[in-house]
Amino acid sequence: MAIEIFNRVELKYILTQDDVDELIPLLNEKMKSDVYNPDGKTYPVSNVYFDTDSDELIIKSLEKPVYKEKLRIRSYGQVKDKNETVFLEIKKKFDGVVYKRRSLFTLEGARRFLKDGIVPDDKVVNRQVLFEIKDLMKRYELKPRVFISYGRLAFFDKENDDFRLTLDKNILTRREDLFLDSPVYGESLLKEGEWLMEAKAFKTFPLWFAQFLSKRKIYNTSFSKYGSEYRNYKQ
Repeated sequence: MAIEIFNRVELKYILTQDDVDELIPLLNEKMKSDVYNPDGKTYPVSNVYFDTDSDELIIKSLEKPVYKEKLRIRSYGQVKDKNETVFLEIKKKFDGVVYKRRSLFTLEGARRFLKDGIVPDDKVVNRQVLFEIKDLMKRYELKPRVFISYGRLAFFDKENDDFRLTLDKNILTRREDLFLDSPVYGESLLKEGEWLMEAKAFKTFPLWFAQFLSKRKIYNTSFSKYGSEYRNYKQ
């Protein structure tokens, strides 16, 4: 069963293609590939983020408060059927630590829940998570605002299950056609050849990873996909 509740520290980095070319052999040595990319190819991830008509959540998030929260619905790969699995996620960040809660749905079940508050009669649905999501939606009157998709490589440390690393490229965004079963298209968020790397851990990051960052002179950044999209949107 997919992990539904987890807390961790997340650090983000912008990498060049040269950085990635040097990193991949190291990842293949030290980490195991996600089941979605066993052949070394990226797998698609699509998200629809929810916000108010005035983009209140993302504006608050960009102000870097001690506490912030987001709501999104996510699929791994383009959804082609209303009965395919999607994840409804509430993501909170407090004092640098990310707390993510999510529940499995079918696409149709998620639509019914988000539109009418109907909870599916399904044992895989996490009702505590749905309570938190309902509360967030009620407080802010949330609705779909932004579609964000990308190709992802994901890895898990062979010796430390706490450490996970993802590499995202071709990050595309749009503010229309906000459906997971729509085609993937939009405005590019990164420059040609750039990747977004996210390092995620419950406790500490491994020494070999720190040594790679030092060697390549790579430094963490506060880059946010939704935040960057909003800045571009308001320009």
